[in-house]
Amino acid sequence: MQDPNFPNIILFAIPFFIMAMGLELYVTIKHGIKTYEPKDAFSSIAMGLGNVFLGFFSKAIVLLAFYFIYENFRLFTIPIAWWSFIFIFFADDFAYYWFHRISHECRLFWASHVVHHSSKHYNLSTALRQTWSGGFYSFVFWLWLPLLGFHPGMILLQMSISLLYQFWIHTEAIHKMPKWFEAVFNTPSHHRVHHGSNPIYLDRNHAGILIIWDKLFGTFQPELENEKVVYGLVKNIDTYNPVKIAFIEWIHMFKDAFSGQKSLKDRILYLIKPPGWKHDGSGQISDDLRQDWLKKAQNNDI
Repeated sequence: MQDPNFPNIILFAIPFFIMAMGLELYVTIKHGIKTYEPKDAFSSIAMGLGNVFLGFFSKAIVLLAFYFIYENFRLFTIPIAWWSFIFIFFADDFAYYWFHRISHECRLFWASHVVHHSSKHYNLSTALRQTWSGGFYSFVFWLWLPLLGFHPGMILLQMSISLLYQFWIHTEAIHKMPKWFEAVFNTPSHHRVHHGSNPIYLDRNHAGILIIWDKLFGTFQPELENEKVVYGLVKNIDTYNPVKIAFIEWIHMFKDAFSGQKSLKDRILYLIKPPGWKHDGSGQISDDLRQDWLKKAQNNDI
C-alpha cells in the first residue's frame, strides 16, 4: 500500500484558533461574562506553542511505534476508504475515552494531563493549554489501532480531527446545544463539567467527540443548574509560569514516591494510584470527595 500524505491539520487550524478566541472574547464581553484573564490566557497559549514544538519530536516516536506494529504485527490490512474512516472515527474516539479516563485515574498519566486542568478560567485559550510530556507516552492507548490494521497516517489524522473538535467546546459563550446533539456529542456544557473542581464534577465526562462512552461506562454527569462549575484543580498550583505548569506535578509525584520511609509497593502505588491517594490512608481521591458531597446533599434534602 502506498503511504498516504495527510496534512498536519493542526498547523493549518492555528489562524482559526486565533480568530475564534477573538470572537469569543467579543461575545463574552458583550454579554458581561468575564472569562479571560490576560496572564492566564498567555500561559495557555505558551503551553500550546510548546506542545506544537515538542510535537515534532513526540510524533516521530509515535509514528515509529505505529509503523513498527503496522508493518510487523498487524492482523488485517484495512484500506484507506470512506467506510474505513467511519470505523476509525469510532475506534479512535473509544481509545481517546480510555486514555482520558485513565489520565484522571492513574497519577503517572495525570502528571502530564493535569496541565490541561490547571487554569481557573474556561475559554478557548484553555483548549490550547496542552501537555509538554504526554505526547511521548500517552500514544500507548492507540497501539491497538495499527495492530488491527489501520494505517499510521490515518490514525494520526483522526487523532488530529478529534483534537480540533475539542477546541470549540472550551467556552462559556455557548450554554446548551440542541437536545439531540447533547445526547450524542461532547458539548461545552458536558466539558465544563469535566473541568470543574466541584466534587460532583470530578473525573466525569471524559469524552472526545462522542459523549456516549461516558453514558455507557458510568462516568457521565450533566451540568447542574444549581451547581455552578468552579474551574481548576482541587488544589490549584497558582502559577502562570509555563515551565512550572508543565512539570510541577511530575516533581510532586516523584517526591511522594521516592522520599521518606515507604515500602517498594507503596512507592510504585504512588505512580499508578489516582491523584490524592496516600499510602497512610490520609488522602482522598475523587471518588471519596464525590461520595462526601452526595451524602451532604442527601442530608440537606432530608
